[in-house]
Amino acid sequence: MSSNNKPFLIDAIVGNSSMLASMGRTGRMYRLWWPNIDTPQHVDAMRTGIQIEGAAVSWFDDSADGWRHEAAYAKGSNTLIVKASSPSSPISIDSRHFAVPGQDLLVREYTFSNTGASSASFRFVVHSSFVISENGLYNTTMFNHESDALIHFRHGYFFALSCANVCAKFQAGLPWESEAAQNGELAGNVIDMRPDGAMAWQIDELKAGESVTLPLYIAAGRSEEQALEALRLAKSKASRDWADETDRYWREYLEAATPCPVDNEELKEVYDRSLLMFKLMSDEKTGSIIAAPEFDERFQRCGGYSYCWGRDAAYITTALDLAGLYDLTDQFYAWTLSAQSPDGSWQQRHYHDGSLAPSWGLQIDEGASILWGMWQHYLVKHDGAFADSVWPAVRKGASFLAGFIDESSGLPKPSIDLWEEREASHTYSSAAVYGGLTAAASFAELAGESGQASEWRGLAARIASSIQSDCWDDASGHYLRGVNLSVSAEKYDHFVADDREGYVLELSKGYRKHVMKQDPIVDISLIGLSVPFEAVSADDERMRKTADAIEASLTVPGVGGIKRYEDDIYIGGNPWILTTLWLAHYRIAIGELDAAKELLNWAVAHRTETGLLPEQVDKTTGETAWVVPLTWSHAMFVLTLFMLADAEAKI
Repeated sequence: MSSNNKPFLIDAIVGNSSMLASMGRTGRMYRLWWPNIDTPQHVDAMRTGIQIEGAAVSWFDDSADGWRHEAAYAKGSNTLIVKASSPSSPISIDSRHFAVPGQDLLVREYTFSNTGASSASFRFVVHSSFVISENGLYNTTMFNHESDALIHFRHGYFFALSCANVCAKFQAGLPWESEAAQNGELAGNVIDMRPDGAMAWQIDELKAGESVTLPLYIAAGRSEEQALEALRLAKSKASRDWADETDRYWREYLEAATPCPVDNEELKEVYDRSLLMFKLMSDEKTGSIIAAPEFDERFQRCGGYSYCWGRDAAYITTALDLAGLYDLTDQFYAWTLSAQSPDGSWQQRHYHDGSLAPSWGLQIDEGASILWGMWQHYLVKHDGAFADSVWPAVRKGASFLAGFIDESSGLPKPSIDLWEEREASHTYSSAAVYGGLTAAASFAELAGESGQASEWRGLAARIASSIQSDCWDDASGHYLRGVNLSVSAEKYDHFVADDREGYVLELSKGYRKHVMKQDPIVDISLIGLSVPFEAVSADDERMRKTADAIEASLTVPGVGGIKRYEDDIYIGGNPWILTTLWLAHYRIAIGELDAAKELLNWAVAHRTETGLLPEQVDKTTGETAWVVPLTWSHAMFVLTLFMLADAEAKI
């Protein structure tokens, strides 16, 4: 198996909201999720190559052998187009990769062109390794003669690989280490309890200047017959017809959405790509929205991204509504009802079925953001049926928030911050709870519960007041990131020696917690006090000073962009797309449109080759540094466009 060699950074995704694949710019497919977009993942490795007579296989989805590549999405579609050529090969390859909407089918269409001066004969070779459900045990590969297909299966998951042409050679059970695939020596084994195999198709005497197209179909099913039936359907029409059907689906999807609110071709391109990406990140069957396609399944450098965070999704659904993609928002908030805990909270993150994903503690802003997002959705549609459907969850959620407020301070009790790194009463989290309780109060008024609405509004007002009294720092001239910050004993001793105030709590079983009274670090999340939660007016002088401190402290020299906070070290402490756009939101809110446009242009300039917005940009090189695509980045981009258009319309 070769899972450890998979790159963290990918270049593109293709899918249909139940099947999702991550791709490199070379056309290599690294991962494939089905029948949900977050889990399970099935592909260990897939390689495509050509073998000229008398030579070893040259893997054209690699950069070896001089292969050069260009990658781009088809305009207005989620179809990925890759061009591959090499000075040492007379054959160039143009490929299209797409998942057919409504089908359990991924199509990878390869057009081979002879750019040489004479006829050429060669084989198209595909090596496939499926470690199904990321479980290395009990995988089987077999060849089905009737369907001319290689089938990978394990415990109720079947994947059938075949082509429109009949293969010349095959082998089930083909250890990559044996180099049989590399040499094209396929022995015809029919079945083996190994995860991989290979197939080869012969092309004879392709004349100079001519081309031939071979589509590779990957059909999925929960049984062998289901997978083979999906494969039979795939072969029932030409791959170009599947491509046309898929591109038409995506064009109609965009046509039904709200047009880009700004008249700028470059921004329109990123806007359309954002909307197309949103659909791929929204699970067709459940409505869950994931943060990003998983790329670090072994948790080597992070805690994983292919989960649903309520916080991210609240921003994302607000962007979806502005873009007119109301159905995706409806489906998401219907999903939140399945993810709510019995106590009324929403925990850190969840799988597509609403079950709790790997977690490291309550983040109080998650559930608060969901309540806030629900109300934003209601403000767009004014749908009484929606308000009625979510009201029981809103009541439970707001009751949990109310019970989480410290009676003495009026602020929410300590929880994990939005960056998932520290425990404190975070100022951003307090603002989110303010927003959640205010939203819940509005729902209560709709439900005729005026007494409940008054109680929640009173709690929210006290939070806003406590932010001003407890979370402002006169000495630094900006809001504190938080209060009552838990730190290690070593850090506590260092901070106390530096004349910072703290205290030690005695816990059960002899444990102790070391707490600093203030967390003074400048953090972009402080923008959330005003945008979007409005716990503090954007025009408030304290808010202006905080925003200025953020820009002064967090702008990255040379490369530009805004990093998360002063002493950030995650993946090197780079500027992020979403943080830069978050500051743009604030600049728009106070009428500084030129400054906002500069921040927006920086974000757009750092999109990937395929037009996707990453999470981070390398602080030294300016290249993509981490997570492609990040759904929250695209949401902040869409929100920026609409905020900017609205502000300019008022001038």
